[in-house]
Order: sequence, then C-alpha cells, then structure tokens
Amino acid sequence: MAKIYSKALKQSLEVKRIIKHLKSSQPGPTLIFIGGIHGNEPSGVFALQKVLDELQEKEIPILGNVYAISGNLWALEHNKRYDKQDLNRLWSQESINNILTGKQEITNEDISQQIDLCRIIHDILQTESGPFYFMDLHTTSSKTVPFLTVNDSLLNRKFTKQYPLPMILGIEEYLEGPLLSYINELGYVAFGFEAGQHDDPASIKNHIAFIYLTLVFAGSVKRALVDYNHHYQILFDNSLEYKHIYEIYWRHEINNGDTFKMKPGFINFQKINKGQELARSNGKIIISDRDGKIFMPLYQNLGDDGFFAIKRTPKFFLNLSAVLRKIRFDHILPLLPGIKWSSSQKNSLNVNRKIAPFFTKQFFHLLGYRSKQIDSTHLRVRNREIASKTRAYRYAPWTKKRKTTIIHLTCLKIPSFFY
Repeated sequence: MAKIYSKALKQSLEVKRIIKHLKSSQPGPTLIFIGGIHGNEPSGVFALQKVLDELQEKEIPILGNVYAISGNLWALEHNKRYDKQDLNRLWSQESINNILTGKQEITNEDISQQIDLCRIIHDILQTESGPFYFMDLHTTSSKTVPFLTVNDSLLNRKFTKQYPLPMILGIEEYLEGPLLSYINELGYVAFGFEAGQHDDPASIKNHIAFIYLTLVFAGSVKRALVDYNHHYQILFDNSLEYKHIYEIYWRHEINNGDTFKMKPGFINFQKINKGQELARSNGKIIISDRDGKIFMPLYQNLGDDGFFAIKRTPKFFLNLSAVLRKIRFDHILPLLPGIKWSSSQKNSLNVNRKIAPFFTKQFFHLLGYRSKQIDSTHLRVRNREIASKTRAYRYAPWTKKRKTTIIHLTCLKIPSFFY
C-alpha cells in the first residue's frame, strides 16, 4: 500500500499494486492500464481509481477484465521519478528472464518494483483470456497537448487510429528497455498515452477521457452506457491542430556526468527552425539542423532524454508501408549483397552499410523494422510485425471495416472539411 498525492487535485490516495480489478462473467477482452510507472506522474493512478469506481457505482456492465495497476509504488509515494534506475528502462529480455527464473538480484527499489510488476503481468497473461490490451499512462514535464506513443506495428496503428489524437511512431528505437516494447515483442496491442503536464488538472481529465474511450474501442464497455461523445470531444478539442502521425528523427541523450539545460519556454509540438538554439549541454549550444517540431523537452532534474525532434509522416508512406509489410517485401532483401538474416526465425537482418549504402533506417521503418547501430558501418534491424498476434484480435470490434472516424465526427457536428 502506498499513499500518493496529487498537486493538481490537492488530494491524497492510498493504492495497492492492483488499484482495482473488474471481472465480468461474460467473455471479452482483458485491458491492463498501468499508471505511475514514473513516480512524479500520479495523474494516471488518480484517473484509473475514479473511472473504475464510477463503473462499479453506476453498475455499468463490462465484458472480460479490466485491470488498473500502479507502476512504481515506492516512487509514487516519494513523488520521485524513480529511486536509482528508471523503471521504464529496465525491461530487457535478459532482465525478464532473470525475474521469471528467480535470478534477478535486488539492488534498489526500482528493481524490486519491476519484479513485482513483471510477475503480475505474467500472471494476468497466464490466467486471463485475450485479446489483451496494454495502456501505459504518462504525463510530461513540459506543457503539451495529449498524444499517443506507438511502437510501429500495423496492429498498434489500426487500434490507435480510433483516437482523435496525434500519434508518435518509433520512440522505442531511441530507448533502451521500455515496458511497452517488451509487451509488443510478445505480440499484444500496447501503447502509451501522454495526458499533459505533470501537475495540470487537465491531465487527469484527459486520462479519464482516454480510459473511457479505450474501454469502448476495445469492446469492454458499450458506447451507449457511458458519456462517449463528451470524452471523445475532450481529446478532440485538445489536439485538433496536431492530429497527425509523426516520426522521431532526433533524440538528444543525456549521459552520466553531462550538464544539460533546455532553453526555457518550449512546449510539445512547437515548431523549430533550422539553426534555432534548443538547449545547452556541457557548455555547448545545441542547434537544430533542420525544420521540425520539438517533442518532450526536459524540464525536470531526472531523465536521460533531453528532447526529441519529430516530423510529420505523409499518409502516402503510411499506406505504402502497410502494403510492403503485408506482402512481406523484406524477404527479398537477403538476396541482395550486404544484407543477411541474423536469426533463423527471419525476424532480424544485419545490414552492411558499406555494401548496401542505399538502405537507410527510414527504408527499414517502412518495412516494419526498428534499427540498432552495431558499429559505424553495420545496422541490425528487427521486425516489429512478426510477433503480432493478429489472429487473436480478428473478432474485435475495431477490426471490422467501417468508417469509424466519420461516424464520430458526424455525430459531433464537426464541419466535413476536417475529414
């Protein structure tokens, strides 16, 4: 049990690891919401408690299971992002294997939290029925509109397109060991939602709206039983100007011993110009090398991501990537010089950039791969599609062919030029 405090609400709340679990006698999906994986982000925990309490009090029936889980209980109670290690950077395959075999050494509070959280997630996967949906609830240190962070698989894309929110693809390529990347490697729908600034009351409202929409989109709650249009409109109004799909092209990493200070005043999705000063690191000015948008500028003491820069992804390339992935175009590549499979499962490739200089990271992104630089001339790229448990979701309501967005906008009386 941990006692956590919300500056936005000026309220305290006592929660356990499993904040609440609602289970239906009727079959349906299993939704797993995780709030507070960073201890200075309590908004998601308060929102989960409120929504699940309302579902019980109003006796709104659900299908399947809904789990609300606390991330880093120790950090939430101490209002710190983490103790010694970022809990959202610990989910390597080696670490998971050590936990599941009982070999993981506990050296700090964060690892202790990871062990408990990992075991609960695996218990849910082993005891409940799918399809499974994992949602990680966050807030940011800078002012922002709400948005989604999505590992770029077609399964994730199709589900998250239901939200009236901007979507950021490919963040997992720049991070080591995030929880959602591990879940995606298991093949399930898993994505993050960033609701706003840490202590902004609007962040809790955005989290509540997101939770309700997710329950409806996944088929856990019938739309007519909740105030669907109200929750949809909250997110729609907050993000209309930015409702596009973006990809990260630059991350400024803060290494141990670095001094870093973001230039004051940046907000998420703010336009930046080539040559513009963004921050100072180790006494040097960091300048933007192209036009783009700033993403998640760091205005807190902990964290190793100084900022990201993003660019909008044209719809043409999104459609092209879907076609190339469905026809498994990547299976042709090992026939070319400089490219070979790096595993017998044919889910990753080694690329010699000296021999195959025209195959860029962006090209492999189209095919559903995320890349990792091995050395100055070699890339290892791993397929994000091959693990997707697509068949498990084939009867889900969102997989049916229907013009969902147009239905939403029509009932909200939005002018037709927006869709």
